[in-house]
Amino acid sequence: MTEPCSIASSARPDGGRVTGAYLQPVLETAAAHGVDGARLARAAAMPLETLGADSIAARDYIALLAAGAALSGDPHFGLHVGERVRPGTFSVYGLVLMACRDFGQALEQTLRYEQLAHDLGRSHLALAGAEAMYGWTSHYPSASRHLVESVFAGIRVFGSWLAGRPLGPRHLAFVHAGEAPADEYLRVLGAVPQFGAGANVARFDAALLGMPVPNADPSLYPVLRQHAERLLSERSAGDGILAQVRAIVIDRLAHGGARLPTVAASLGVSPRTLQRKLAEAGASFQQVLDGARYELARGYLRQRDLNLVDIAFLLGYQEQSAFTHAFREWSGINPGAWREAAN
Repeated sequence: MTEPCSIASSARPDGGRVTGAYLQPVLETAAAHGVDGARLARAAAMPLETLGADSIAARDYIALLAAGAALSGDPHFGLHVGERVRPGTFSVYGLVLMACRDFGQALEQTLRYEQLAHDLGRSHLALAGAEAMYGWTSHYPSASRHLVESVFAGIRVFGSWLAGRPLGPRHLAFVHAGEAPADEYLRVLGAVPQFGAGANVARFDAALLGMPVPNADPSLYPVLRQHAERLLSERSAGDGILAQVRAIVIDRLAHGGARLPTVAASLGVSPRTLQRKLAEAGASFQQVLDGARYELARGYLRQRDLNLVDIAFLLGYQEQSAFTHAFREWSGINPGAWREAAN
């Protein structure tokens, strides 16, 4: 097998993180195919020591996932990553789920605490009569299909483990195209997905939400939830500087004032101090700037009366070409193509 020199990550420019525990199934799945950590890190263009960190950048996780899929030659690498999920994969919030009285409560806690394990995307839950729908929105839509498939496989494997029996959806749908044999989807996910759908969703019998979690110890739930809330609060405190910088950046983009020295002065700190505070929160100034620009760009592109030159100006670019290049890096497609797909 030919080893790639580098596999680019799909970067969400916001400083998202993934815990080391959540990375472990990727490393284990790669190792099962004879791909060791050194080879995996080299293919993903990152230092080997990154693999042993308490957390890594979300974009690095995505690069490692893509590298593992390419080096292993496994068309279902994402599914097999999800199969290796266990309670420790989800860190503290996995323990919270194990103490929930029923599956409805477990899913509610997933919506709240998923971010303690990763910033790759967010879960959501909806009810429609006798049917429930679990959905997952990726923060990295240009990442390989293995990301979404690993998440849904992990949810099914962990849910079945909690239930003590296989759980399967009535219907499963993914946004990405079907590029691999269907039989493995049926084995791992309990259903063959519909591909090319409008959202990543699994529909199931709503009665499952009321099913007790066998062997759960609800008496531990308040203590574990208190611990999870404390971690969430600490995380939010770290996000505080990100929110402040982002607000100033957005306010000053169109006026040419969204630069590190200017923003630092607005906060009453030196540029070096601001860089340190951002690093402690898991981001850089450039990531916050790019994240704000990307979010605003998507809103502007939905306004048909704004042409690309106008949008580039509003985002603080001197040339449209610079905006086009940046947007392609963020989303994987040109802004014009994104506009057509969104309207």
